[in-house]
Amino acid sequence: MKRKITEIADVIRSKNSGPYELTLDILFKTDADFETARRAKLITPEKICELYKIEAEKIIGIVEFPPAKAIKITIQRPICSGDLGETDVYGAQQHAPLLDLWFETEGPQTGQETV
Repeated sequence: MKRKITEIADVIRSKNSGPYELTLDILFKTDADFETARRAKLITPEKICELYKIEAEKIIGIVEFPPAKAIKITIQRPICSGDLGETDVYGAQQHAPLLDLWFETEGPQTGQETV
């Protein structure tokens, strides 16, 4: 079954992590949804590079945090916050590429992906 990330995530957001970095957060609705995303390898360096049109060295980290049912991605900002030409000083609108992520699962609530 094909599912969209917005079906299993409560929160998908972005924010500054200082003037030179952006943090993207995905907080899942349930532990099973978090595990589904982990097993499906929904968030990988390759996927972030593809979505954000960046090189792998621009990814500072991808952290899975089970107690919060969350995945946190930190990347270098393309332009320093507040610099000339920068369009999102707070980094609050940079999560949009994540909203269109789709992945395969066996069933709607099983938390098991197909291989």
